[in-house]
Amino acid sequence: MFVLALSGAAQAVKPDEMLADPALEARARALSEGLRCMVCQNQSIDESDADLARDLRILVRERLKAGDTDKQVIDYIVSRYGEFVLLKPRFELRTLLLWGAPVLLLLAGGLFVFRASRAGRPAEAEALSEQEKAAIEILLKRE
Repeated sequence: MFVLALSGAAQAVKPDEMLADPALEARARALSEGLRCMVCQNQSIDESDADLARDLRILVRERLKAGDTDKQVIDYIVSRYGEFVLLKPRFELRTLLLWGAPVLLLLAGGLFVFRASRAGRPAEAEALSEQEKAAIEILLKRE
């Protein structure tokens, strides 16, 4: 099964897309693994057989051949397709809620559990005054 899972990813990149320079091809594959296929949405463009994924793989390779750095390639693709194209969004002010939401939910859940456990405890009863004790004695003697 493991071999079958890997063979699908290896077949997504067609031989005519691959670069002759092994170093550039390795960079292209590394970049492609971090970019989302806009059609499949749960696969990287390196794994997807969709036409748009192929176009993006070719675009990545063209930018690398033109001399762009990895950051320039990613910035170029994000500028065209938006932040959603990244499988792992960048930590920025716009994505702060995305990154902070799990932490906020954990803190809110912990606070809720803490308050619920405190609310379930019975309050300690105050000692009876002498007048209350006398009233109880009178009531008990009547019965």
